Amino acid sequence: MAGRRGARAGRGWDALPPRAAGDEPAGRAGSARGRGGRRTADGAERPVEPPKSESEVAREICLRQLAVRPRTRAELAKVLVRKEISEEVIAEVLDRYDEVGIIDDAAFARAWVSSRHQGRGLARRALANELRQRGVDAEVAGEALETLDEDEEAATARALVDRKLRTATGTPDQVFRRLVGMLARKGYPAGVAIRAVKDALAARDAEAAEFADQIDADAMADQENDSLS
Repeated sequence: MAGRRGARAGRGWDALPPRAAGDEPAGRAGSARGRGGRRTADGAERPVEPPKSESEVAREICLRQLAVRPRTRAELAKVLVRKEISEEVIAEVLDRYDEVGIIDDAAFARAWVSSRHQGRGLARRALANELRQRGVDAEVAGEALETLDEDEEAATARALVDRKLRTATGTPDQVFRRLVGMLARKGYPAGVAIRAVKDALAARDAEAAEFADQIDADAMADQENDSLS
């Protein structure tokens, strides 16, 4: 019994002599040696990759952004600044992307106008504001907006009103004001919005048609424009 207790006691902190320097378990030694690189499946040590240059980092950031959706030059520059890339490298990378067509603000603006008008029914005023927020040059944005003519804008406004009228409730006056407000928020000029709603109400029912007959679209548009100026 005493021998067993002695053996158990010998397993304490003083049971073994201190290790000599460098006399570490194999796991620790391997870990220390492996800090310089990773090991492959067969146990061979993989060399450490050299650090990436600032240009490489900037290009990778841009490509990740462009993989989500097309971006303007200004949008990419803003992201790179936030990532603390130097101005010189930003200019170098973005100039190169301009040259090879990876970024093209003119093409971006045309695609934006087409998709946002068709998908959200936005008019030129709202689209111009969105392009400005994305850093598109005013002249470039203007050229893109010219692809959306007045007839197409008016037709889209009427389609939006017709769709909303299917579930609209309230008096003709209440419906009229809500729909004109909806079109105004989408960037439609007062004249276009008022005429679209008036024409849609005139075709709805007798009560709405009677209300629509009393609307002077030109006079109301002038009043609205005066209030905004």
